[in-house]
Amino acid sequence: MKTSTKVITQTLLNETTQKAQASNRFRMNYNFHEDLNEPIHRMLNAMEPDTYIRPHKHDKLEAVVILRGKMLSIIFDEEGNITQKVELSPEGENIGIEIPRETYHAVVVLEPGTIIYEVKEGPYIPLDENNFAQWSPDGSNQEDVKEYIEKLL
Repeated sequence: MKTSTKVITQTLLNETTQKAQASNRFRMNYNFHEDLNEPIHRMLNAMEPDTYIRPHKHDKLEAVVILRGKMLSIIFDEEGNITQKVELSPEGENIGIEIPRETYHAVVVLEPGTIIYEVKEGPYIPLDENNFAQWSPDGSNQEDVKEYIEKLL
């Protein structure tokens, strides 16, 4: 079965940003893959500065290209030490990053309206406690999260 051509438009970016702003998690995906079992997942991920993306790792490769806004991609070792910080911005030096399998990483969103185009290997498998960094706040206490993000910055 042939699928239709998919186009990333300014209207789509605006709509996805509006959904992220209205979400209690302050982020929203727009999937281009039509089935969670597809071998390659492609999506927009709209994120606002108040979102918390806990350090985590996948057994899959992940690549990101920033379309709008500004964010900090942070890479950690197994003990939670920061090994790399990469600021991404369409106007900046760095516009994308590829994160290797089994690498702890997190994102800190620096500007409202930030949107990335993300590609990951499929199929979709939800993260569980083994994927999250136990040395990071779990997100249940906003004050802990705020202090942790300040420390990362």
